[in-house]
Amino acid sequence: MQLVINGQPREFSNLTADARVADLVVALGLKNDRVAIEQNGEIVSRSVWSEVTLRPGDKFEIVHFVGGGRP
Repeated sequence: MQLVINGQPREFSNLTADARVADLVVALGLKNDRVAIEQNGEIVSRSVWSEVTLRPGDKFEIVHFVGGGRP
């Protein structure tokens, strides 16, 4: 399945037609408690990642939260 991730087209041969946002998170190797996801301009709440399906050509913006800084 071809998706656009942060403006870059990517092919995911391991994602099937019934894949969900949660499957994309796994395919990308992300920690689900440290990212926010927008699909086609709409924020996808973490509570529905396992319900929201992927479609070829979907556009995702994924933001990673990073800790750090000075104490």
